Amino acid sequence: MYYIVESGKTFKQASTDLEAAVLRHQFGVLHVHDLGSTLRSKGIAFKEECKVFEVCNPAQAAKVLATDMRLNMALPCRISVYTENGKTRIGLIKPVPMLSALSSDPALVQVAREVEEKTIQMVDEAK
Repeated sequence: MYYIVESGKTFKQASTDLEAAVLRHQFGVLHVHDLGSTLRSKGIAFKEECKVFEVCNPAQAAKVLATDMRLNMALPCRISVYTENGKTRIGLIKPVPMLSALSSDPALVQVAREVEEKTIQMVDEAK
């Protein structure tokens, strides 16, 4: 269900490299949620770093939405860069099992498979 890799890079470098990998694969970064900073700004003692990148390929998203508009709630894809006990990790929830849990349409499984391959490549390139 998850794809998570450990990186030898700093949190900041892995975040920068992930963003570049996303763009190389013709996806866009719609937004980056800096959960670590947000939690700390609310007075929570959160020692780890965590950025969630919302990424999207418009053509793939349009295919999903044309098949089942309810799946807008599963979009966009998210890839996280985070620290855990001093180690930098990059991960995502795999699109195939996630969309398969929401729809049995074979066309969606194919789109999810294509997106999963690309997002895993992005993670591997950024690590």
